Amino acid sequence: MDYSQLQQLAKNHYENFPVGSRFIPSRYREAVHLVYAFARVADDIADEGSFSSEERIERLNAWESLLLRSVNGDAADEFFTELAAVIERFRIPIRLFSDLIVAFRQDVENPAYETFDEILGYCRNSANPIGRIMLAIFSSANEATEQLSDQICTALQLTNFLQDISVDTGRNRLYIAAEELRKFGIDRTDFSHQGKQDAFTLLMKFQVERIRHMFADGQPLTTLVHKDLKYELKLILNGGLRILEKIEQIGYDTRKIRPALTTVDAVRIALRALR
Repeated sequence: MDYSQLQQLAKNHYENFPVGSRFIPSRYREAVHLVYAFARVADDIADEGSFSSEERIERLNAWESLLLRSVNGDAADEFFTELAAVIERFRIPIRLFSDLIVAFRQDVENPAYETFDEILGYCRNSANPIGRIMLAIFSSANEATEQLSDQICTALQLTNFLQDISVDTGRNRLYIAAEELRKFGIDRTDFSHQGKQDAFTLLMKFQVERIRHMFADGQPLTTLVHKDLKYELKLILNGGLRILEKIEQIGYDTRKIRPALTTVDAVRIALRALR
């Protein structure tokens, strides 16, 4: 397989890291950028382009193989040489990167989730590894902080699911448990046809409140991490909470509108993080 396109994607994601990284001290920035680029390329493989499911799985397997080769001293290029050095320097468990690939394979396979526990299982691979990698980079990883980080990262992933309902519907994906749809009298067709407004609102209120409790459960992490991570973590947490507020403000119907953060929201989030 020709890896040049994947390598170019990694380079592009590395060079265009989100603006929020300005709050990360420079000595950590390259490590965070490299992790971000690795994850974003895997995300692109799972979602972008016109590849078949089989081709996407093959490319995800190849992307993981490049990583495993790099940590064994056989890096394919400069990107993987630098990523392997970061993994060694910060003693990041390699399984966390493999867990991410597991989640992206799952996206390609597009399963139906019967229970909320199954969705939590997806989050354990898709979101929680990123939080644990960040803890390792900022010398803050231990059993207590990892458990709190999992709460926040899972809450962020669930928030993103609600935010992206209009997008995921177009991909025939749904990250709300079937047992909960039945509880509120909703079926999958109500997402594309935007039916049963009252029932859908009640379903979404239930989802939002549960996520808000998860953010609250994870909030003590902001007092336990290294000082260089505290403000960035508060920004991330408050950003998730702000998305929940915006979902409420549009009457919960993200089937019609995808709520997004504005410049005014960014200022509000930054002020909340300072408190």
